Amino acid sequence: MISYVLFRTFNLFVSVFFYLIIARAILSWIRPQGYHRWYYTINDALYRATEPILAPIRRLLPQRGMIDWTPLVAIILLEVLRSLAWSLYVYFL
Repeated sequence: MISYVLFRTFNLFVSVFFYLIIARAILSWIRPQGYHRWYYTINDALYRATEPILAPIRRLLPQRGMIDWTPLVAIILLEVLRSLAWSLYVYFL
């Protein structure tokens, strides 16, 4: 029972970070004209939530032009971790 709760909590954690990284990537493409307080508030919150995961990956990846591949690599790593957690959960069930 406790392993199920731990797996579901981890799965929720991965899902939330998946959507936060996607939202940050989309907001990086959209910049409204002028000053919009809501945009900068949301952008700052997304930056603070996702940067602890993206910063170490960004340091490891070489810079490749204008495209930041860090969100894609982070999502792939999160999905690999989710798959690994599921495999361990099923194995020890």
